[in-house]
Amino acid sequence: MKFAASSAELLKALQTVSGAVPTKSTLPILECILFEEDGGTLRLSATDLEISIVQKIDVAVEVDGPSRVAVPAKRLIDTLRALPNVPVRFSADTDFNVVLDTDKGHYKMVGHDGADYPALPELSDSVSVQTDGALLKRAINKTSFAVSRDALRPAMMGIYFQINRESAKAVATDGHRLVKLQLENLGAKEDMDFIVPEKAVSLAAKVATDDECTLTVDSGYAGFDFGASRVLARLIDEPYPNYQAVIPVDNDKKMTANKDTMLAAVKRVALYSSTMTNQIRLSVESDKVVISAEDLERASAANETVSCDYDGDALVIGFNATYLTEVLSNVDAEDVLFEFSSPNRAGVVTPANQKEGETMMMLIMPVMLNTYA
Repeated sequence: MKFAASSAELLKALQTVSGAVPTKSTLPILECILFEEDGGTLRLSATDLEISIVQKIDVAVEVDGPSRVAVPAKRLIDTLRALPNVPVRFSADTDFNVVLDTDKGHYKMVGHDGADYPALPELSDSVSVQTDGALLKRAINKTSFAVSRDALRPAMMGIYFQINRESAKAVATDGHRLVKLQLENLGAKEDMDFIVPEKAVSLAAKVATDDECTLTVDSGYAGFDFGASRVLARLIDEPYPNYQAVIPVDNDKKMTANKDTMLAAVKRVALYSSTMTNQIRLSVESDKVVISAEDLERASAANETVSCDYDGDALVIGFNATYLTEVLSNVDAEDVLFEFSSPNRAGVVTPANQKEGETMMMLIMPVMLNTYA
């Protein structure tokens, strides 16, 4: 196998697929990237047996010997990263010795027989959705922060997609916060419900382009096709929790505030919260909310007052500062709307003005304060 490419172009493609390369594996060949000739051009593949990424590069490939060779990923990427942007000539012989040549350098490493590389899953397009890559990327980026990291609750370690003819929902929760994003411009010919692991969707978001993409679900796998790039992921085969049951529907206290002002105040006050609980307090009145925190161990405290519009009786409620910061950071509107019922029930957070074609709702669980404990 022989081809020539610019080092920058090759490095970019390798970095795309390297997200699926395991750092350590009992199968050494998985720590490689598979180079193969595909219709006269180059195809790169990597897998950890759960997630696979494929990238095509439009370079002319000559086959004189093996048409598939597995190349150690780390050494190859580190070599290209250390090179300036120069033409690189790649070759692999029948013993799978891999050579990189530049005008001033010669680099040799030992590869593996590409025939030993695990086969990637083949998906039929019987259940597929055509959508905009930017739309799918937004759905992932706006929900992935709430995915659980608790291996004891595997269903919550991914994003739950519900797609029907009219719209689609992307849902994530870790039990402390929940986000539901409904997209009106994403639909399928038949109903689809599936959970994609967070690592896989994050890699898909990095690979995604703004052009049209195809989402395919088949045989326990999901495939995200973005033209020259493809991400394949094994789905989480667990029932997703009934998230609708935890969304309160009788929140009669509504508070609207400027999102940026509120977020900045929460970040500053959080610096003075307890390192053990990370707790902050919101004291809401008709025209203001006082955000406060204290750390008794370090004898420190802080409070800030933010203007707001509030409809309801005075309320004091506590939240984890990190969770509240992440929720506010994902509101795109100028103003944010909080809906409360009582200090011990979840607060609902939404943009005061929803983005056209979507409905975003976030939920954050309160923490107990000694004012009502």
